[in-house]
Amino acid sequence: MHPMIRSSAFLLLGALLALGGCTPTLAPKDYADFRAEAPRSILIVPVTNKSTQADAADNFLATLPIPLAERGYYVFPVHMVKRTMEDDGLSDADMVAASDTVRLAALFGANSVLYASIEDWTSRYILLSTSTSVKIHYTLKSGTTGKTLWDRTVQTVYSPQASSGGNPLASLIAGAIIAAIERAHPSYLPLARQANTLAFYQEGQGVLLGPYDSAAKR
Repeated sequence: MHPMIRSSAFLLLGALLALGGCTPTLAPKDYADFRAEAPRSILIVPVTNKSTQADAADNFLATLPIPLAERGYYVFPVHMVKRTMEDDGLSDADMVAASDTVRLAALFGANSVLYASIEDWTSRYILLSTSTSVKIHYTLKSGTTGKTLWDRTVQTVYSPQASSGGNPLASLIAGAIIAAIERAHPSYLPLARQANTLAFYQEGQGVLLGPYDSAAKR
């Protein structure tokens, strides 16, 4: 991964962790199975959605390949994967999630399979502002044995801010407009990026660097 990209990702992660404030320190994950498997490629399957946001799954799916590729893995094109699975009779994300991991991996020759589940995606309107919170569960499984190599659940919140040049009334109006837009059409991209950064990049908790990252130590 390019040093500037990695630096930006870690700066975002640092800011998110700072905002967490009282978040308890997590014990480092046990990466023994992950290291033993040493996957080189990741198949990302359609995202399951337990929220009431109908568009959340497809929007979130589109954000997953880039951070995993930046971590040093070959990532199969998600839209091609989804279309191929539909042609194979797996048109529903829940059906895919319940399918045999080894069989899914064999369809594409993948070393590992990433599942993501949107547990919550809720916008809350408070006075003249809106905040949207998400909870995502990620699971990476071996494409050879089906064993779980890594899993992570993250929660994060996004609150769009308006800039009005210091005018209080303009700030109030702009904030109300942005809140209404966010409530009607949630900003999937900022939240998805926040969740993915927390999930994949945090030291001791995230996905290990893959074989295609020059800094990987496997």
